[in-house]
Amino acid sequence: MSIRLLAFVTAALAAVPLPAPAQFPSTSSGAYPSRPVKIVVPTSPGGATDAFSRALAPRLSEIWGQPVLVENRPGANQILGADYVSKSAPDGATLLVSDASSFVINPHLYKKLPYDGLNGFTPITVLVRFPWVIAVHASVPANTFQEFVALAKAKPGSLSYGSFGLGSSAHISVDHLKNLLGVDIVHVPYKGAGPAVTDLLSGRIQMMMVTPLLVEPHARAGKLKLIAAATAQRIPALPELSTVAESGVPGFEAGTWFALMGPAGMPRETVARIYGDAMKILDNPAFREQYVTRQWFDKSEYARWDRLFKLSRGSVE
Repeated sequence: MSIRLLAFVTAALAAVPLPAPAQFPSTSSGAYPSRPVKIVVPTSPGGATDAFSRALAPRLSEIWGQPVLVENRPGANQILGADYVSKSAPDGATLLVSDASSFVINPHLYKKLPYDGLNGFTPITVLVRFPWVIAVHASVPANTFQEFVALAKAKPGSLSYGSFGLGSSAHISVDHLKNLLGVDIVHVPYKGAGPAVTDLLSGRIQMMMVTPLLVEPHARAGKLKLIAAATAQRIPALPELSTVAESGVPGFEAGTWFALMGPAGMPRETVARIYGDAMKILDNPAFREQYVTRQWFDKSEYARWDRLFKLSRGSVE
């Protein structure tokens, strides 16, 4: 499953201009799409997956001349939405935009999945990769990552953090970090990043590891504080923000990517059409100049999450 990975730097996707529509010849099975297309998002509205999908959908609709609708199907750490797509007809009318959880994390967490994470889908492309930051509520008496760790060690079990769901990439990443640091921070799972950020803003939870797309504006408004980047290098748009690795945890890195998938067995020409049009959007010169760099992804991501899950010593039945 060697497919293209585009690194997405934090930005408001809605501001990206539409590329010019292009004309494509009909295939032997007829022009695609000949009817509305549904993009399933396996998380709640308001998160990064949902926001990106809703930015992508109207651009695809502009090119295809057909409605492209986004449908949220949250629940069970993205299993409900992923399972729905995996069992849909492989005609390109039902697609999935999800992060790594659906494909390479859940198979390590659950003994019985209703779908096959690696073989139950037709890979179209990895769309974007989001960097992550550690954000805390403004009331937390810590302005740096080191101060937050000292606070957590001084008051074990008194702080809580939110994730996108039990066994999600954010849960496993923070759990791994907790074990590296030897701290006790209570996990509170949500059905997506949106509800978790809402509770972070209200102070119901104190910390999150999340894309800066969802928290940086609130930090500028003084409602939250960004105390570290969970990236290998500092985020260019946040050059003053130290990384976790710089702050006492050498080598630590976390983040997630979003993939566009369909049910297993999709026709090659349909996959090629969707891929080409998605790349037309992502490779738009204005988009590329401001937001995108190119990398590659392969099955090593699956092995990386297997090692990370074992290190976190988590367990989900």
